Amino acid sequence: MLDGLHFRIGHGFDSHRLEAGEGMTLGGVRIACDWKLVAHSDGDAIIHALCDALLGAIGGGDIGRLFPDNDPRNKDVDSKVFLREVMRRVHAAGFAVVNADLTLIAQVPRMAPHAPAIVQTLAAELGVDVSRVNLKAKTNEGMGHLGRREGIAAHAVVLLHCSEKSKA
Repeated sequence: MLDGLHFRIGHGFDSHRLEAGEGMTLGGVRIACDWKLVAHSDGDAIIHALCDALLGAIGGGDIGRLFPDNDPRNKDVDSKVFLREVMRRVHAAGFAVVNADLTLIAQVPRMAPHAPAIVQTLAAELGVDVSRVNLKAKTNEGMGHLGRREGIAAHAVVLLHCSEKSKA
């Protein structure tokens, strides 16, 4: 306990295959490019990793248990729907987001032009100021399956807090 607050940290990871296509959604933002993500839902690896980090922090399992990829209701679903349900669970457990730190590993697409919109979108979904969401984009320097543009990967770390009177 620090200053009357209890803290929890969570880490999430996700990856998806890439193939030629007409764009993708990352961090809740549609990106026009010559690639698409292969996935049951929209394949938003940033949001999927973020959901897993949030669920991990509250001991809530992972998004695969909540939104299985063999459930037809999840086919082509906007991953913000998943994030909203995860945030409902975070709040129900008595927690709020302190900050989120996200890393995307991808050769394509270039993320710099899209990062501000992604941060703004995710901050709004998490209910925090944009200063509490950080996004880093890395290439894999041409190495391995990520470097060969066969896929992308994302990591997320979140810090949550609750009051002493919460359910935590």
